[in-house]
Amino acid sequence: MDDANLRQHLIDLLTSRRAHAGFEAAVDGLPPELRGRRPEGLAYTAWQLLEHLRICQWDILEFCRRSDHVSPAWPKGYWTASEIPPHDAAWEECLTAFRRDLKGMCDLVADPSTDLLTPIPWGEPHHTVLQQALLLADHNAYHVGQLVSLRRLLDAWPPP
Repeated sequence: MDDANLRQHLIDLLTSRRAHAGFEAAVDGLPPELRGRRPEGLAYTAWQLLEHLRICQWDILEFCRRSDHVSPAWPKGYWTASEIPPHDAAWEECLTAFRRDLKGMCDLVADPSTDLLTPIPWGEPHHTVLQQALLLADHNAYHVGQLVSLRRLLDAWPPP
């Protein structure tokens, strides 16, 4: 496999819904009144999951791009305590930030000047852009699955 194909496979993994529902389907058309509702037996709401996805994706991207990036405190800094969006526009603002950072990671992976395999100098020896892109794809897929399950429990699946 050549370098361009590897980069395209990574971008596809980050952005497409091969074996599971994609991010866009998981958030599409979720009514505002359900975004802060926590189904019985679950520890989170759709808002908390969306914010967690956004924060983690931002953190991974910034770690790859900037040696001076400081990650949030684990685990508290990666989750919002609020079960509901703090204001009416927060959901859309979070979606916009998630999409922007996903594009940023895809752009980083697509850039031929990005060395996918050399360890990131400010990380651990196993931290490469390839490893971080795979981590992000895995993390996003896991929590998108949780969003789908949450929506099913709220009788809000499939999307309209």
